[in-house]
Amino acid sequence: MPEIRLAATPALAGTDIRIGANRVRARTDLALVSIAVSLGGEAALAAAFRKAWNLELPDARLSRGKDQMRALRTAPDQMMLVFPHAMPDADPVVRAVLEGAAYTTDQTDVWAILEISGPETLAALERLCPLDLSRDVFPVDAFARTVMEHMGAIILRTGDETFLLMSASSSAGSFLEAVETAYKFVEEPM
Repeated sequence: MPEIRLAATPALAGTDIRIGANRVRARTDLALVSIAVSLGGEAALAAAFRKAWNLELPDARLSRGKDQMRALRTAPDQMMLVFPHAMPDADPVVRAVLEGAAYTTDQTDVWAILEISGPETLAALERLCPLDLSRDVFPVDAFARTVMEHMGAIILRTGDETFLLMSASSSAGSFLEAVETAYKFVEEPM
């Protein structure tokens, strides 16, 4: 009997699309680890963050980042870490560094991450996202949970014209198509 080998492939792996002066690319190099603060453990977690990454805990709706490590406060007692990590074992790495200060779960293969950038990015996002993403309301490092088309998403502003969009990997193809279509309508209005 032939031996069958399966290999995990991230959702949208290899995606790197140019639409005019804009770019849509999958960020399969990023890991996502959720962190749940244990009851009464906020101070211990804050100390662990400072020790591990010299990073303060983020406030609601903002992210904090340093040296490619970014923390997003998703709820009063939860956050998501986003950071470069090539292997599918990000959770044990974070858990070891936090030394028991929080509960962690690897979310990397549950989400598809797109980085979008370019001069028409805000116009394209206006077609996808019901949030006000103007710079004075949604500055660099701001993030939010929202809906894009019919899919739940997280949006994080990482630059003036650059955003990370995260959606469920189970609908990654539909999510990518929605983003591409929004850019195409901005590039070539009907």
